[in-house]
Amino acid sequence: MSKPKRKPEREVSAGGIVFRRQPDQSARYLLIRDPYEHWGFPKGHLEESETPTEAATRETAEETGLTDLVLHGPIRIIDWHFRFRGRYIHKFCHFFLYESAAADVIPQLDEGITDFRWLTLEEALEQLSYDNARGVLKRAGEMARTLVAMGQGRPRRQPQPAPPGPPATASS
Repeated sequence: MSKPKRKPEREVSAGGIVFRRQPDQSARYLLIRDPYEHWGFPKGHLEESETPTEAATRETAEETGLTDLVLHGPIRIIDWHFRFRGRYIHKFCHFFLYESAAADVIPQLDEGITDFRWLTLEEALEQLSYDNARGVLKRAGEMARTLVAMGQGRPRRQPQPAPPGPPATASS
C-alpha cells in the first residue's frame, strides 16, 4: 500500500532584480551571494499584511543597502518545490525590476549575504546558481533594455521652427 501524497505547504516571497545604467547606455545587474554560497537576487518572505511589491522593495533595500531604488514594475512569478526540515514546500516568488544609480552595495551580513557583483546581462546569466532565475533575468534584461532605449535622462531634441508659409495678407 502506497503512502498518500502530502499536499505541499505554500510559501510566498518577493524579490528584486536591480540594474544600473552605464555611461555607454548598457546596463549592469546586481547579484548577491546567499548563505549557501549561491548567486541570486535579493528576496524574502512577505511579512504580516505586506503586498509582494512592498516585500520586494523592503527585502531588496535590506539585503543590498541601496536606498535609491526606483521600481519599474513586475517581471514575473516563479515557483518551485523543495523539501526543508521534513516539510514539502511549494514556493512562489514575485520578482520586480528596480533601478539604482548607486554602485555601493552594503551586503546584509546578518542575513548571510556575503558578496555582491554588478555584471553585464551575459555575465550575470552565467554566474546565477539557479536555472529558474535565468528566465527572470532574461525578462528583466528585455525590460531594462527598453527603458534605456527610451532614453530616460537623455537630452530631448529641440522642436524645429515651422517652415515659413505664404505671406499673410490683410483684408480691407
